Amino acid sequence: MEAGDIVRIDLPQADGKVKIRPSLLLKQVAPYDDWIACGISSSLSLEVKGFDLIMDESSPEFPTSGLKHTSLIRLGFLSTRPKEKIKGKIGSLSKQTHLLLCNRLADHLRK
Repeated sequence: MEAGDIVRIDLPQADGKVKIRPSLLLKQVAPYDDWIACGISSSLSLEVKGFDLIMDESSPEFPTSGLKHTSLIRLGFLSTRPKEKIKGKIGSLSKQTHLLLCNRLADHLRK
């Protein structure tokens, strides 16, 4: 696995339940090599404009993303998960898109 991969991973939900969801791997964290991941949702109404990213069939990276439907990469839906919780890679984003999302998150944290 590497940063920019889209994987299936166990993510805690707002109601406390854990659900297997598609997620974007943002960064691996030492010393245990856990991953900071952001959840991906088909609930487009949750979009935070200028922060999250919608991936739809017209997006050039949609075919390599492994996503089946128009989806929202939710930078506000973060979790740090051990690599053992990753159920498998389904796709990936380009380094440029991964960097764009990381920069959006970093800019938000600096505010």
